[in-house]
Order: sequence, then structure tokens, then C-alpha cells
Amino acid sequence: MKLKEDLNPMLLLLFHLMVWIYTVITFLPSYLLSWERAKRAKARSVLGQPEGPYRAVSSMKKLVTSLHPGVDTLDKMFEYAAMRFPHRDCLGTREVISEEDERQSNGKVFKKSTQKDPGLMVILGEYRWLSYKDTLTAASHLGSGLAALGQRPKTNIAIFCETRAEWIIAAQACFTYNFPLVTIYSTLGGPAIAHGLNETQVTHIITSRELLETRLKAILTDVPRLQHIIVVDNAPTAWPGYPRGISIHNMAAVQKLGARHENATRERKTPLPSDIAVIMYTSGSTGIPKGVMISHSNIIAGITGMAERIPNLCEEDTYIGYLPLAHVLELSAELVCVSHGCRIGYSSPQTLADQSTKIKKGSKGDTSMLQPTLMAAVPEIMDRIYKNVMTKVEEMNCVQRTLFILAYNYKLEQLAKGYSTPLCDRLVFRKVRSLLGGRTRVLLSGGAPLSAATQRFMNVCFCCPVGQGYGLTETCGAGTISELWDYSTGRVGGPLVCCEIKLKDWVEGGYHSTDKPYPRGEILIGGPNVTMGYYKKDAKNQEDFFVDENGQRWFSTGDIGEFQEDGCLKIIDRKKDLVKLQAGEYVSLGKVEAMLKNCPLIDNICAYANSDETYVIGFVVPNQKHLLALVDQYGIRGSWEELCNSKAVEELVLRVITEAALAAQLERFEIPRKIRLSPEPWTPETGLVTDAFKLKRKELKTHYQDDIERMYGGK
Repeated sequence: MKLKEDLNPMLLLLFHLMVWIYTVITFLPSYLLSWERAKRAKARSVLGQPEGPYRAVSSMKKLVTSLHPGVDTLDKMFEYAAMRFPHRDCLGTREVISEEDERQSNGKVFKKSTQKDPGLMVILGEYRWLSYKDTLTAASHLGSGLAALGQRPKTNIAIFCETRAEWIIAAQACFTYNFPLVTIYSTLGGPAIAHGLNETQVTHIITSRELLETRLKAILTDVPRLQHIIVVDNAPTAWPGYPRGISIHNMAAVQKLGARHENATRERKTPLPSDIAVIMYTSGSTGIPKGVMISHSNIIAGITGMAERIPNLCEEDTYIGYLPLAHVLELSAELVCVSHGCRIGYSSPQTLADQSTKIKKGSKGDTSMLQPTLMAAVPEIMDRIYKNVMTKVEEMNCVQRTLFILAYNYKLEQLAKGYSTPLCDRLVFRKVRSLLGGRTRVLLSGGAPLSAATQRFMNVCFCCPVGQGYGLTETCGAGTISELWDYSTGRVGGPLVCCEIKLKDWVEGGYHSTDKPYPRGEILIGGPNVTMGYYKKDAKNQEDFFVDENGQRWFSTGDIGEFQEDGCLKIIDRKKDLVKLQAGEYVSLGKVEAMLKNCPLIDNICAYANSDETYVIGFVVPNQKHLLALVDQYGIRGSWEELCNSKAVEELVLRVITEAALAAQLERFEIPRKIRLSPEPWTPETGLVTDAFKLKRKELKTHYQDDIERMYGGK
């Protein structure tokens, strides 16, 4: 980060002198420890070969499979936690005090949307908590109630619901009674939802009032086996207008049914470690969503590996849950927290911070109220935080901006050496850190690659390490997580203690384990966290999974990585993401998108190319504030839609994107030569594809064929 103005040299000298004296006197002992940690090896090749397999140094002899002896299924894990922490807070939900429209100073009503009512925003109160004991009771009653409604062990049941406390209660009920839980993204379109429900032949589904009315109701006739719908909301209790043969129940009523003596005392069939716990449907980013069969032992192994990378994880920690629980990252993170007695407070992207879209001005967002110590985030959210804060930095006066940049650069330099900067944290970055509640000590990033600029920013400004992880649904989200004192960027850490990783040569792409300076190849993950395969997809299972001579399962990820000398993995490419241009150059579309998302003018971007053309094109969702400022400089006027459809505006945006691409050191052939601006944020219904929103890149060619032909000169 560079200074744009000169400042009094004496002020600069005073700043450096104060910081240096404070850090030397107060934190010299920690320097040595941090330095040793940063330099030590994270993983080694078991056989000494460059292709691996590589294991964490602490599990070279044997991979770890469980957190506690004998706790080998998810029902045992929760019972163990409830026994240790019966009266501690487990699941928390904020009380809704009121819902209203926001009236602006000109008298116009500004509509903010909520899940319950698309025209309202909310004023929220304190968090209301269920203890571990109460949560276990609620789950047990729900499970026995579902059994009373005809749900049978080893028979699939679906959950199609937003992230909330009832989701985990329902999941625990299913784990306890050995009902394989089918999870489906709440953002999927109707045909994909119906596909998952029909393929798994569910007769019972757990959902919310909003999703029932807005998503499920329209496809009920396409799911003929469905008989019972359990709605997690308490109201309404009557549901007119639904097809005959389908019974709709409130969750509280099912729990009341399960609490009856004849149901609560009925013997239940407990799961085995090898039984299916979850059938998790993917987002469908590469075609029709696939259901991944995950056993109890798979999840136990995965969360064991993740927990080992979070130092001092204990019942004093607070986690904020807001990412989709139908995604393996969020589900695994919450189960890690439950296994250690942490409390989980629920949120949503629209209520996360004080400035979030559903929070009334002057009210507290969820992070301010909860003050979490642990948080998971996807790069899309962290990129937005980064751009928003840097925009505010640009708006500071000369002295404020210079001091911020001085402190930022100083801390970045110290972190690179393995040192801490308590004075800068306290005086400069405290306000930024308060955006996440002020107590966050660990940020876990997953779901997509995190840019180096954003990772450095989060490390510096939020005064906590970012553990960048790598994993897939097929490996229970477990693969690698960087150690929290490793502040290097662009890497995802060493293998977790539950798995091992090896590299397979990909000759066509030019990646070999004999490459110098580091071995490279397709990433294969093996271990007890590797799942049972895809539901009813035998051919795909043969292609992506295999069992070695020792009986261990492996998954072929399709990602290309390199192992560096300290045992850390770096993701450098993806087989399915490479496009060979007409002139023979290979372009990684994901790399192009990741590099350009840090441009303040871009809210989101999808790169596209094909082998018949010589250049890349881009579909861009522009940032409204920055685009309006840009066109104002050139005197261009019009509505938002008119601006996004303007050829002149496209050329201006392309010029800015080109400058950002060159600054990010993209090759000339990787830089989009033509773009199309989208006036609306992309949703799953648009048919567009981005890494961030997990949409299908395939559909872009069909949905925007005319635009593609125009950008490629009418070919």
C-alpha cells in the first residue's frame, strides 16, 4: 500500500520510533516463538518421493480418525458434548423486536428485504440461547416425532432450510435416529430441487415457511413420493391450498408428538460409523447436482482434522453461523464447535454487520451483539469487506490516510517476520476490527481461492490470523488448513492430521512431480475423511474415487497443486478450469476472476473463453458507487440499466479492468478484451456462472449466446 502524499518527516520518524520502542520492550519474547513456528516444516513425504503421499508431521505414522475414544458417530459426539457442557449455551438466535420500512429524509420509503417479508427490515434484540442439554432434548423429541410420522432408520429425509438453530436441531435428530439427511442448497432452482428429492426418494422434508411458499410449493406435484412437510416456524398452524396427500406440520408439534411417553420410550436404532449420515447435494457448478454420501466416520474424521488446526479451541469460544449449512464448510465448522462445547450464534449475510442491508440505521448487527471469537467466511464476503474499508481509507484526510497506510505497511512487514504489533492494533486497527465484533481470534477461509491482497488485509486490519483451507464436499471439507501463525499468502497449508495428499502427473497440462523447484500435479486426497462416493452415480464413482492396496479411499480432485519445501500446498490450477486458446495459450479462468475481483469497480466477474477464439471475454457486475463516480467524470448520464448497456461505459470499465489486470501481473492473453455489464447481481436463476455463487459456467454459453457472438465479432 503506497502513500499518495508527503508528510512531515518528523511525524514519520516519531511514528516509527514509538512503535519500535513499544514492540521491543513488550513483545520480544514472542518474536522468537513466532519465528520458530513460521519456519518449521508442516508436512513431509511419507516415502520420501516428490509425489508423496504427504502427511502432517504430527501424523506421519498414523492418520487420526476421531476426537475422543469411542466417540465414532455424530449422535455419540453430541451426547458427549451435552454430558460435558449440559448448562452451557449451545445455539443462539436473536429476538426480532420489530419489522419496518426505512423512510429517507426526502420522504421516500427505502425498501430493505427480510426473509419473512421482502419489503421489511428488522430491529433485533438480544440473543436467546438453548443450552446443550435443551438442544439434545429438542433433537431427541424431534427424532422420535419423525419416527411417529413414519420416518424409518436408513431411509432418507431431506432438509431444505436457511442457516438457523432449527437446522442443527433437525440434523442432530436425524443423526440420533439414523435417518440419512439429504441436504439441498436453498438457492437452487426448482428442477434441481426436484431432482434431489426424487433421486433420494424422500417422503419427509424439513423446511421453513418462506422456502415452502416461495420455492417448494411450485414443485410439489413434481415430487410424488413426498408425504410430510415439517416447517421449522411456529406459525401458521393451518396450510390451505396444498396438494392432497401431503401433510404439513409445525416443528413444535412434531416435537410435542415425540415427547409423548409411548414415542419417547420407543427403542431407537443407533447408527454405525459406516452408516450414511448425510447425502449432501453439490451446487451443480459443473452440471446436475450430485449427492455425496458421507458416513458418520467420514465427518468425525474430517472435523477431527479441522479442530487440530484451531489453537486453544474450547467452550469459551463463540462462533457466528451464517454461511449455508447445506455447504460442507459451514456444517463441518459448526460440528467442530459443538464437539468442543462452543456456543453458536446465528446470523445471515443481511444482518451480519451494523451496516448490513436488513439492519436499521443505528441498530446493532449480529457481530456487534454476539462478538464472536471464531468465524468462517468465503472470499466473496472478505473481498467486499476489503473493498469497503479501502474505499473509506481513500475518503480520509491526508494525515489520517497517511497514518493508516504507515501502520498497515509496518504491520505487514512485521507479520512477514513472524512478529506482532500490539500498538498498531490498539491505536489504528481497533475500529476496523470492531466490524466483526472486536473479539475475533480466528478467521477460516474456504470455498474458493482467497486473493493475496485480501488475505493480507484481513490479517492486518482484523488483528487475527486467516486460516486458508482447502477441501471438497467429497472429502468432508477436509484437506488442508494453513497454520494460524503462517502469514504467507497464496498457500493453503499442509495436510490435516486426518488425511494425506499426493500428486499425480498431468501430462497434457505440463505438470509433473519431477518439476523444479517444486513437485506439481493433480491433487489426490486419501484418508478416513474421503466419502463413500456419489449417490446412484456408479460410473462417476469409478472415475473420481479409488481404493489403494491398503484399503484406503482416495479422491481425485481435478485441482493442480505444488508442494513447497516446508510441506505447504499451493493450488496453482484446475484441470476443468483451463481453456486452450486458438494460439495455444492455456488460460485459467478461475485465476483471472480471482485476480480481478479485488478491483473496486467490480462486484463480481465471470471470465469466459473457448478454443476457437484468441482472447478472453468477461461478464461483470459493476459496483454501483464506483461506476456512477466513473461515468460522472466523463459526463455520461442515464438510468442504471442504460449505463450498463452503454458501449461507451463498457469501454471505460474495460480500461479500468485492463489496468487492474496489468497491476495484478496477468499475462496479456489472460486479460479480458471485451466485457458485458450486468445491471443486477447474479442469482442461481440467471443461469450465469461464477466461482463465488457456484453457478454453472456451462449455462453461460446458452443463456448469453448472443452476447458471446457479439463480443467475438459475430462468429
